[in-house]
Amino acid sequence: MEEETLSIYKASRTIKRRENSLYNALRSIYEDSIFVGEISQLWPDLPLIANLRCGLWYSPTFQSTCYFKSTDGHCNNWSFNTSRLNLHVAHLAGQKGGCIIVDSTRRGKRFPDSMSKTIPIWTCVLNCAIFNYLNKKHALGIDAGMDPDSVNWDCSLHLPLWVSQTEKAAIENQLEDWTKQLESCGADIPSLASSLRKPLRPLWISQKTVIWLNEVPDSDSWDFTPIILVSASSSNGVFQCKTTSEFSWNYIAGAGDDEESWARGLSPNLFWNNAYDIISSGPDLCNKNVADIVEKNRVYHAQRGHITPQVTVTPLKLLKYTDDFTDNEELPLHFGTEQFTEESTIFWLGSTNIAVGPTRLAENGFNVDCILNCSQELVSGCLKNHERYLHLPIVSSKFDRFSLLSNLASAVNFAKFNLIREKTLLVCCHNGEDISICVALAILTSLFDSGGMCIISSKLNLSFTLLEPNEFLMHC
Repeated sequence: MEEETLSIYKASRTIKRRENSLYNALRSIYEDSIFVGEISQLWPDLPLIANLRCGLWYSPTFQSTCYFKSTDGHCNNWSFNTSRLNLHVAHLAGQKGGCIIVDSTRRGKRFPDSMSKTIPIWTCVLNCAIFNYLNKKHALGIDAGMDPDSVNWDCSLHLPLWVSQTEKAAIENQLEDWTKQLESCGADIPSLASSLRKPLRPLWISQKTVIWLNEVPDSDSWDFTPIILVSASSSNGVFQCKTTSEFSWNYIAGAGDDEESWARGLSPNLFWNNAYDIISSGPDLCNKNVADIVEKNRVYHAQRGHITPQVTVTPLKLLKYTDDFTDNEELPLHFGTEQFTEESTIFWLGSTNIAVGPTRLAENGFNVDCILNCSQELVSGCLKNHERYLHLPIVSSKFDRFSLLSNLASAVNFAKFNLIREKTLLVCCHNGEDISICVALAILTSLFDSGGMCIISSKLNLSFTLLEPNEFLMHC
């Protein structure tokens, strides 16, 4: 009986793997991209924008990208995130008269929460901030370019019909606080006001939307700046097996999501450069063809030095904080062989005595005075002197959105303690490209001025909030 149960389990896993195969994913993306292309042709003057990262798979001709997270629109978890303001989208929409944002979602939903609530909240908060700015200028008798009353500036929250009135009311209760956050975070509201002549407003289009082609309105005819939200995938909850004259394949809604689990190193750009060959090869040869394409691309760029790690630029001798150098001064280059392989790359941040890299460098005994380890794993063989080694097991925001924030003060205090003693510091995480970069940025913003000069003081008190780091990021 146990063997029979095990065989059923294995069979079900095999079936699932076949359904979620690489070919099925890429073929589903290819078919959905046709719909995206048709919608973009209805308003050819509006720029096509991909909502990272899933949306980037669904067209070869995106003009820009944005980053609106579905988690900011989850029920009872709504938020307006000042670290993802996407102001370039508002500026682009103002310049072009609107824009089209593309994303997709898994089977059973018409739109991801990023489109149902995150973006509508974003448009409403921006509209409210601009309205407040224009009113203040008008009250002071300053010509801000337009009177908000004269253009009937709309500050109301526009949500799709499937969002309940109870949820809408709960979101509206927080709009004033979110607007204040935007106004106080350092965002350039005057620039937004000058770019947008009409308020932003979202519109929703999916594969179930009925559009009469002879009655498609021109974007200029609306009394608002349209943010057209296109959900690329079919929302049909029924499993779909499709057949062409050559192959049969299983449709996957939202196939572009979570690319690490299925793409095998293929990027959206690589896919669209080789889309015909990949799709026409069929399910049996797809994995091999993709592997060949990825490897050829790697070799092509490696031969031209594109993937070779950046050259580390440091003075011959690590400079002290008080050392001055001019912008025109050329710093000598160090070509350490241990720093020039893809597996062991570190980056020195100018003359700050701070290096960033992967945790494995610390395990290999990289020559620094102290180590700030931000990965989950302990560094084997590392000095256990608490003054020279600190382990902060910071997890990804997917698992704990406050993990980084709650550890920043400890990280910066450790850096302060060692940098003030002219020690060299390695900030490391699992790959040297994620959490360690955020921590290094916090250290730089807290202990150095905009010119790269150290401002460490023994009386410096360090504290972090969700807002303060974002204020600096706004000016980076």
